[in-house]
Amino acid sequence: MMQDKTFEVTHTDEEWQRLLTQEQYWIMRRHGTEAPGSCALIHEKRPGTFVCAGCGQRLFVSSKKFESGTGWPSFNDPVEGALESTEDRSHGMTRTEVHCSRCGSHLGHLFPDGPPPTHLRYCINGVAMNFLPE
Repeated sequence: MMQDKTFEVTHTDEEWQRLLTQEQYWIMRRHGTEAPGSCALIHEKRPGTFVCAGCGQRLFVSSKKFESGTGWPSFNDPVEGALESTEDRSHGMTRTEVHCSRCGSHLGHLFPDGPPPTHLRYCINGVAMNFLPE
């Protein structure tokens, strides 16, 4: 279970609240979701890397981002080892939740409806990431 795991980057709950914005804290540490279409990163098209807003770990490269029409940044392949997953049974459904493997922050969910070749769609809350242009 994710709560039982010790991550490389750890903070107390109070430290997370100081380090993150209120919205980031709610999404990344309390498993919330941003409103669709509300984050500027959905429109980010420059070459670069998307990193965890909690610890700076590289999560996705921009060449793996695609427009899914869902209102959230979507990717079909993470940086190797960057993500871990758990089963999410909230909201009356079963989904695959993805979180940062370095700090455990909730990032979004994984769905099997992405484009070839992986057919995966990592649907990620934009405020859970920062973008570093090349």
